[in-house]
Formats: sequence, structure tokens, C-alpha cells
Amino acid sequence: MDLLQYTFFQHALLGSLLASIACGLVGTYIVTRRLVFISGGLTHASFGGIGLGLYTGISPILSAALFAVLSAFGVEWLSKRKDMREDSAIAVFWTLGMALGIMFTFLSPGFAPDLSAYLFGNILTINRSDITLLAILSVALILFFTLFLRPITAIAFDREFARSQRIPVAAFEYTLMAFIALTIVACLRMVGIVLAISLLTLPQMTANLFSHRFHRIIWLSIGIGYLSCLGGLLLSFYLNVPSGASIIFFSILIYAVCKTGKSLYIANLKKQNRL
Repeated sequence: MDLLQYTFFQHALLGSLLASIACGLVGTYIVTRRLVFISGGLTHASFGGIGLGLYTGISPILSAALFAVLSAFGVEWLSKRKDMREDSAIAVFWTLGMALGIMFTFLSPGFAPDLSAYLFGNILTINRSDITLLAILSVALILFFTLFLRPITAIAFDREFARSQRIPVAAFEYTLMAFIALTIVACLRMVGIVLAISLLTLPQMTANLFSHRFHRIIWLSIGIGYLSCLGGLLLSFYLNVPSGASIIFFSILIYAVCKTGKSLYIANLKKQNRL
């Protein structure tokens, strides 16, 4: 409880809650729509924006957000062309972002910047501007999903059915891709480029063990995501290890425990039926 008196830990708790809300909403769409590979591509593509920001002297998070959104639109546009496969389109922006990020970083004037905060993250270093960004994004996502939950669910499960219901599928897909990109960038300071994709998928995978309803997975993944952040913070404190990696490790631990528990429960039910 003594940790609660420190401002950096208070920021970490609030940032964890807001990130869990944003990732719970967007991540449920990602897992249901099977866009995990696209999320990984956008995560690494945002590195190009970070390098551009360091080179030009503007905020790396702002340039990463712009680069990630444009990459998301580019992947969505290229994947709809008949002469380009979706995985090929992702690979183009994945490698382009990493290459530009490395080039711009080494061309940046002055001392070589420390990229570990962007690559691996450190939730204990987030400030009020990061929390404000997460808060604005979370509120926007809550409003968007509240107003358009039914069409989002239809698109996530069956795009052809959504088109038959005269839902503007393309407009929703581009909007959701922009939200995915912004959520990834907003979480970079927490878990970094290398681990950001895990925060968007592991809580949803765990929630999917207990429910197949879209809105229930959202609520469960938000709770599981926040529990993972709290557990990761405590693990980081006691073991003196990086917070981003410990959060993801705790997420995997929760998934493994829930998966094992469900398997044992099903096996026990089958055994009782046989008896």
C-alpha cells in the first residue's frame, strides 16, 4: 500500500485502467475478425513514425500515430486489391516501418536516442500527457462501440452478411483500423513495440474461454487486462524486472491457468458422464 503514495505508481494504475478499456474494446474486434497479424504489422510499422519524430524533432508519439494510421489505411486498401494478398500488404508496411525507423534514428542529430522505452515500454514512466491521450481514446472508443455495437459485431463475424444488411462495411473497417493503430501507439509507452500486440490479444483469448458473445468478451477482457497490469506491476516491483515484460508474462500466466482449469473441468465432466 505504500506504493500508492508515489505519483508514478498512481499514473501507472490509471494508465493501466484506461489501456485495458481501449485494448478490451479494440482487441475483441481484432481477435474475432482474426486481425492479429495485421495488428503486429501496424505495431512494427509505427516504429517508422518514431524514427521520423526523432529525426524532425517533433513528438515521436504524434508522428508514430500518424504513421500507424496511414499504414493501417494502406494495408486495408492494398488487401482489397485483387493483385495483392493481405499478408503481402502487411509485410510491405511492416518492413517499411522498421527500415525507416532504423534509418531516421541513426540520422537523428546529437546523441543516439534511447529506443528501449519505445521497444519494450515502461509503464512507470508514463506522464499526464500519456494518460490524457489514453483517456481521450478510451472515451472515443466507448462512444463508438456503444453507438455501433451491432454493425461492428456483424462485420467482425461475417462481412458478407453485414453487406447484405446494407451496413457501410468499408467505412467501418477503415474507422476501426484507425482505432487499432491509435490504440497501439497509445500503449507503446506501457509495453513497447515488441509486446504491444500481446495486450490486444491475450486478455481476449482468455475471455473467449468463458464466453462467445461479443459484448461479454469485451467486459471480461477489460477486467482480465487490468488484472494482468496490476499483477505485472507487482511482479515488476518484487523481482525488479521491466514492467512491460512482466505485464505480458502475467497475461500469459492467467491464460495458461484458465485454459488448464477449463480443460480439467471438461475432462472431469466427461469422466462423470461415463461413470
